[in-house]
Amino acid sequence: MSVDLESLSEATSGAIGALLSTTILYPLDTCKTKYQAEVQLHGKRKYRNLTDVFLEAISGNKLLSLYQGLGTKNLQSFISQFVYFYGYSYFKRLYLEKSGSKYIGTTANLIIAAGAGACTAIVTQPLDTASSRMQICEFGKSKGLWQTLTEGSWSDAFNGLGISLLLTSNPAIQYTVFDQLKQRILKSEQKKSDGSSPIGLSAFYAFLLGAISKSIATCLTYPAIRCKVMMQAPHPHDDTNDKKARRRSRKTISGTLYSIWREEGLPGYFKGLHAQILKTVLASALLLMIKEKVAAFTWILILAIKRYILLKPRLKNVYNARK
Repeated sequence: MSVDLESLSEATSGAIGALLSTTILYPLDTCKTKYQAEVQLHGKRKYRNLTDVFLEAISGNKLLSLYQGLGTKNLQSFISQFVYFYGYSYFKRLYLEKSGSKYIGTTANLIIAAGAGACTAIVTQPLDTASSRMQICEFGKSKGLWQTLTEGSWSDAFNGLGISLLLTSNPAIQYTVFDQLKQRILKSEQKKSDGSSPIGLSAFYAFLLGAISKSIATCLTYPAIRCKVMMQAPHPHDDTNDKKARRRSRKTISGTLYSIWREEGLPGYFKGLHAQILKTVLASALLLMIKEKVAAFTWILILAIKRYILLKPRLKNVYNARK
């Protein structure tokens, strides 16, 4: 079975971009997740804003705890972006070959992106759940990946999969907006160039388009994002051995949405929206900026490796003939 080298290049550059952006912004991600996971009870809350989470870590001399779960998050980010970009690139190329079109329309782009996102969610859901739980734990009390994954049933590791599949619309919207804006900019730049050199997005344009596309996607899907974080948060029985209590308190989408409504009202569905936009926009913009810059190098490296693999038998035969 042949490997789609262009899709492999897209996947590798996307995964590298995700790894770097996740590491750079991880403390902000931890603060955001802990802030989102808190439910206001009887008009009282522990964190009034995102800064309170950061100050809690500093006051407790646990600044390094802002990185708890970083390894799991990086693993999840690398795998998810590799799977997503490979599927997204592969399905786009397949669509263009089968349809005979030169460009992909908005509707087809959304469907392709949603399909790639669904594959990604199924593959990486256990890691996603584990990383969220490790971030939400009290500072300094986070458990390891294996312990986090095995403390409940196997179905607990896939907690929130339904809403994760629903949230495939988020990257679908994001990358569709990004690709459509990118095509328009490249067309404009192509008209200005003499055609002697390949045209690509500058770092500034890649960052700007990444920020715009992610902002739009985040605003449209935020209530589902908040619900997902709440579902993945450890429940009171996670530290007990009472399996029946765990089953009784298992969270559902409808139950979580009702809980937010009952305790916080309509504004509760948008609690932490500013933090989510700040983190995801920066992460997405960094990811796409790094990906655009790494993509060319990755493509050259893959072609070099392919040429070496193809030439190796010939070189070996020449060497044996000379002997």
